[in-house]
Amino acid sequence: MQIGVSSYSYSKLVRCGKITELDGIQITADLGFDVIEFSTLNLPQDQILKEFAPIIKKSCQQVNLPIANYTIGADFINGSNGDTKREVERVKDEVRIAHLLGAPGIRHDATRGFESDYKGKRSFDAALEILVPAIRELTDFAAKLGIKTMVENHGFFCQDSERIEQLINAVNHENFGILIDIGNFLCVDEPPDQAVGRLIPYAFHIHAKDFYKKSGQEPDPGEGWFRTRGGNYLKGTIVGHGDVPLISCLDTISRYGYDNTLSIEFEGLEDPIDGIRIGLANLKNYLGYE
Repeated sequence: MQIGVSSYSYSKLVRCGKITELDGIQITADLGFDVIEFSTLNLPQDQILKEFAPIIKKSCQQVNLPIANYTIGADFINGSNGDTKREVERVKDEVRIAHLLGAPGIRHDATRGFESDYKGKRSFDAALEILVPAIRELTDFAAKLGIKTMVENHGFFCQDSERIEQLINAVNHENFGILIDIGNFLCVDEPPDQAVGRLIPYAFHIHAKDFYKKSGQEPDPGEGWFRTRGGNYLKGTIVGHGDVPLISCLDTISRYGYDNTLSIEFEGLEDPIDGIRIGLANLKNYLGYE
């Protein structure tokens, strides 16, 4: 199994100007990761995506750091002003960027769900009628470029393991699967170990993420915390420091024989470099690598 890190983990440092996207590549190599995953590239001023992607690829090659995945946002119900065909074409352009990067896979969202003023059925089954043909067209296109496509358990509406499994089986395409984010199941109040057990057969990529959690019956803990769909509280932290049942999830992953990439996605308030470094050491320890 390769251990990687998502560039999203550095986003706080990039946004405040302490490091650049290219700096993150060197940091990742210095920390000893096997691979890197890029999440929505932060472009330098006056740079365009199709020109910056080859620069990213070359920088990774210079430090012998393969690119494991490319992660972007999408919404096939509401995106591109509610025009599903336009949203599919927009995401195809992102697949072309993944190809320029040399990434073997791309993660896109499915949808955040129906808006409050939507007229018509708003069930998940109704959403599938829109999502399935759009995603099937996209993954067909990506397959021709040798790129796998996947959704993540992300965004509340299409986040429960049962809904993700429904979507994958409805699309029914060997090129389409899931990026399992171990921690994100808590956002919809689902036990991560049970959800991982359900979805591991469909996994193309996995995120290791950790959260502290508090009951919604307790007082609001304030800054740094957010609410789950069911009203509980979560706060991102270093992998191994929180309440996500990582050991049982990793055991399930290992027993299934998953042998692709496991990427840290750090969302804590701690210093990102320390958080990523400590999380990597913990993951290696849990997996018996050290």
